[in-house]
Amino acid sequence: MLENPIGLVPLQAYLIVAAFLFCTGVWGLINSRNAVRVLMSIELMLNAVNINLMSFSSYIDGSIIRGQVFSIFVITVAAAEAAVGLAILLSLYRNRVTIDMESFNLLKW
Repeated sequence: MLENPIGLVPLQAYLIVAAFLFCTGVWGLINSRNAVRVLMSIELMLNAVNINLMSFSSYIDGSIIRGQVFSIFVITVAAAEAAVGLAILLSLYRNRVTIDMESFNLLKW
């Protein structure tokens, strides 16, 4: 009998969890007015991508660490996105005293 390369949990379970996280992130991104919640939704979507990368990497060939390397890059980009996004939100909050996404009209003249 063939052994599952990623342990006792099948690949479909990882894909279902990642799809649920990604759909939750998209829903939060579309329906949110709060800018911090938008950043959290983007983080959920990036974590779903990381789960997919790790599960496919382990499922296809567990000895090669390609998916893990790409996940490290995604985590790095997510950390930079969170830092820059929170810095922009702090600046907007100091100027406008709100973090409501619909009240940001800085580009409208």
